[in-house]
Amino acid sequence: MSRRAVITGIGVVAPNGIGADVFWKATREGISVLDRISRYDCGPYPLKVAGEVRAFDPATLIERRYLVQTDAFTHFALAAADLALADAALDLPADSPFSVGVATASFSGGNEFGQREIEQLWRQGPKYVGPYQSIAWFYAASTGQISIRKGLKGPCSVLVTDEAGGLDAIAHAGRAIRRGTAALVVGATEAPVTPYAMTCQYGHGLFSDADDPAAAYLPFTTAARGFVPAEGGALFVLEEEERALRRGARVRAVVAGHAATFTATGGFAASREGLAAAIRGALDEAGCAPEEVDVVFADALAVPDADRAEVLALHDVLGSRAAEVPVTAPKAGVGRAYAGAGALDVAAAALCLEHSLVPPTPNVSEPGYDIDLVTGRARVVEARTALVLARGLAGFNSALVLRRRP
Repeated sequence: MSRRAVITGIGVVAPNGIGADVFWKATREGISVLDRISRYDCGPYPLKVAGEVRAFDPATLIERRYLVQTDAFTHFALAAADLALADAALDLPADSPFSVGVATASFSGGNEFGQREIEQLWRQGPKYVGPYQSIAWFYAASTGQISIRKGLKGPCSVLVTDEAGGLDAIAHAGRAIRRGTAALVVGATEAPVTPYAMTCQYGHGLFSDADDPAAAYLPFTTAARGFVPAEGGALFVLEEEERALRRGARVRAVVAGHAATFTATGGFAASREGLAAAIRGALDEAGCAPEEVDVVFADALAVPDADRAEVLALHDVLGSRAAEVPVTAPKAGVGRAYAGAGALDVAAAALCLEHSLVPPTPNVSEPGYDIDLVTGRARVVEARTALVLARGLAGFNSALVLRRRP
């Protein structure tokens, strides 16, 4: 751990704003942007509400040669990478391109592009399927295109660990830095709000079927009825700490510890043990005692068995303090962007540590569990350590510890 990874740049493309400052303003104010799906006619489908990135025009941000060969989830990633690099004020070294790498995560891949080409295949035949179909849908597309566009030839990778991928990618990048890489562009973005993707995923039975956006995604309440999907995500610049300090970079947070576990498909009740083990592992790697945790950014699936298991996991690790530590779930106001959800929570957690302000959980007024869920308005907390949690639908559990640098 002599080489620590720190976050020096944050790039956000989210339903509630593009850019870290806009995202943070909406998040700290608890603004909910959940709404009826506008991307397509949702009338024939049972899912009516989602978190869409509506204020985004890729043609103004990304060169056409990249747009035509990539899906929306990669458009989000390319834009977020630009924002993160600008925020970090990192001049990419033309003389040493192998010193900077890329790591991204994806759960759903390039759905919109894939659906369009499948429709072409069905309606007109194989000659009308574009050649970029072979790469645009693929989970690694964002990593590859960021690497090509920016000339980054350091360690490049993609993680497909379900909805835990956003945290796992950051941890993976942190280990690359400890092994000697100078910096990485890392994070996760998703664009799953398409008929094909939603139909494929509806079978898991965890989507909220609410028509009212304000009542659709209510984690940790007795009215919880499932989650609302979303698109977007966040990318970061991670650097080796001493290198970042030498060049005068602003250190936004220290990536202090991470651990991941797998509890298979035994139901969300089984995630209690797996998530607790991940939390302990992350705290151990960070050299952090349970009593040092100042705020928890919860996974917050809004499925009763899952919410109960998460609360019990916190009690298992934090003991009596589990009912006192502020817990928040900003994703209740933007939706759950799969692997991108964890990345957005990391962005919110880093900004929370910077501003000593815990954002509220939108739309929730009466929590139904023994935790101190922050609701209504942001809470001033002198936070030095944040715990971020994520779980996948197939049994992945991940915990990440961020710390504020003194």
